Amino acid sequence: MAFSPDYLEFVLEQLEGFGPITHKKMFGGVGFYKDGLMFGGLMNGILHFKVDDQTRPEFIRRGMEPFAHGKTPKKLPTYYQVPVEIIEDRDELTAWAEKAYAAALTGKKK
Repeated sequence: MAFSPDYLEFVLEQLEGFGPITHKKMFGGVGFYKDGLMFGGLMNGILHFKVDDQTRPEFIRRGMEPFAHGKTPKKLPTYYQVPVEIIEDRDELTAWAEKAYAAALTGKKK
């Protein structure tokens, strides 16, 4: 299993302020959805959020990496690791989740 059920529960509790979300297992991890739109995921024990051109620089500034998968890791620059200090702060995590959802909405429109 590429994620801990306890960690999944913790992340879901931290995201309670973001409103109703759903999650489903995918590719050994979990995808997070709001209104049917994926805005984040928990893969290999790491929380990732959707980014766009406006939000990506903050992730990079904090030294976060894009999601990578496969035996020869292929980077997916539309999802980035969420910093631990953000995950531990419910209010901050909610704010970042809102930005990730906005990025997902923007991506859907393109």
